[in-house]
Amino acid sequence: MQAGLTSLLTVLRSSRMGLLVLALAVGAGAGGAAIAFRWLIKVFTLALSGHADYAGLGHVANPHVPGLGRWFVIFAPVVAGLLYGPLVHFFAREARGHGVPEVMYAVARRGGRIAPQVAAVKALASALCIGGGGSVGREGPIVQIGAALGSTLGRVLRITEPRMKVLVACGAAGGISATFNAPLAGVFFAMELILLGDFTAQSFGMVVIASVTASVIGRAVLGNTAFLQLPTFTVDNLTQYALFALLGLLAGVVGVGFTRILYLIEDICDRVWRGPEWLRPAVGGFVLGGLLLVLPEMYGVGYPVLGKSIAGAYTIAFLVLLLFGKMVATSLTIGIGGSGGVFAPSLFIGAMLGSAYGQLLHLIAPDVAGSPGVYALIGMGAVFAGAARAPITAVIILFELTGEYTIILPMMVAIVLASAISHVLARDSIYTLKLRRRGVDVSVSPEAEQMAAITVGQIMEPVGPCLRESAALRDAAGLLSRAPHGQLPVLDSHGRYRGIATAHAVADTLADGEHNLATVASVVELPDAVSISDHLTDALTALESTPGAIPVLDDDHANLVGWLSHQRVLSVLRGFPDDAQAMVSTTS
Repeated sequence: MQAGLTSLLTVLRSSRMGLLVLALAVGAGAGGAAIAFRWLIKVFTLALSGHADYAGLGHVANPHVPGLGRWFVIFAPVVAGLLYGPLVHFFAREARGHGVPEVMYAVARRGGRIAPQVAAVKALASALCIGGGGSVGREGPIVQIGAALGSTLGRVLRITEPRMKVLVACGAAGGISATFNAPLAGVFFAMELILLGDFTAQSFGMVVIASVTASVIGRAVLGNTAFLQLPTFTVDNLTQYALFALLGLLAGVVGVGFTRILYLIEDICDRVWRGPEWLRPAVGGFVLGGLLLVLPEMYGVGYPVLGKSIAGAYTIAFLVLLLFGKMVATSLTIGIGGSGGVFAPSLFIGAMLGSAYGQLLHLIAPDVAGSPGVYALIGMGAVFAGAARAPITAVIILFELTGEYTIILPMMVAIVLASAISHVLARDSIYTLKLRRRGVDVSVSPEAEQMAAITVGQIMEPVGPCLRESAALRDAAGLLSRAPHGQLPVLDSHGRYRGIATAHAVADTLADGEHNLATVASVVELPDAVSISDHLTDALTALESTPGAIPVLDDDHANLVGWLSHQRVLSVLRGFPDDAQAMVSTTS
């Protein structure tokens, strides 16, 4: 019995078939978790607002507390905050916020390890936050929930780090797939954002298996229907492609603006709040409740409002108000310590932008513009691409969420342009900026990040013997023959650095027999140099074009203080990560 169990564990831990079985298990678990999560959102929304989805109803009362009338929205976020604030603070602080950056960090820096309690805490906290009026989405939470399930299974079985990362991606893909009925989108979301574009055959195949499994389970319970029920849209003439391209550029700007507003409001909340963190969501809930009282369309995820905007139910002015209102409401929800995603808000903002843009075009040139609803759909994907910089995911997820293949070409044009303008305007996406603010750049490996923290002064070699400009070449030749790098520094009569003399240059000069009385000054070279405070990654560029060692100068670039050689850099790299970590520790 013991031998059989050991053999089974070995297969699960090391074989491709074992990884396939684990991917199936994670996909099934993520599918079940997505169903449970959506049920929790519905339960808490009914409990705290009295309606299945309050956002599209306007200023209506909560039937549970009829005496408060529409004023109940001030207290719903407060009650929710009193419940999920302590839950997050005391049991899983990484469950705060929008979730995806935490999963990205776990994969990039922690080998895919996520605390097992995160799944339960994130599900409860996000469902309470959304149910209590928090203007956030459900994709960030379900990504973190599914990823935590995959990580927990991997830790229980003690699998290797590369396989752990794959299971985390499987959980993220499964969560997206089941909750949105979008298996392809789940796959590419995980590959493009969680695994940071690591499209290996094995990881891709396993993520697909998990996503399909979760989708089958989700469809069995939630039904097999498109996320939004929409009329068929078409592109009437080629001129509209130019209008779609312009919308893509605008959406990229709006996506970057949403990112900046999100972190600006979060910083303001951090500066203002001075009380205990567990109480922050409840106290901040009063501010959020006041916003909901003025603009109840911001309550929760807001999909009914999104659908109405595509159908043309709102005026241009009100659409613009909803656009900025969603930016502020989502940012405030995250800033006060709420738990929820930013994907759905970016779709909401994009729909408002696209619908307003389409209606404006219809007023200006009705014969050319076409249906405003087309622009709303394209705006959804383009703003998400501008904020998240995941163009592949944006194209696929919009197709799956809406079932609209007829506008796939203009959607691709707008999404690519939105992503491009986002790269021009900002260094980071809405996800990676949160990590960079913590000092983490997930686009580089941990080893490269450590190397970037090392300065030239920490690893340079000592100066050693020097030559005077007035020294005879014959005398210099003997010293150069014993120099480690075939070169020595040259100083003037006052001891100031003038350049270097190489063994090769001295030998060539003496070879003709006509320069026996020449001095070192006749062969001095002034090569590229690096500063003592330069980082190693910057110095490597100079080192690549230099056959010997590079002179290291002080910060004033006046005096020679050492050498940086290929051999020294290789010895440091060979000792990674231990030697590099020790160097970084001495400077921190």
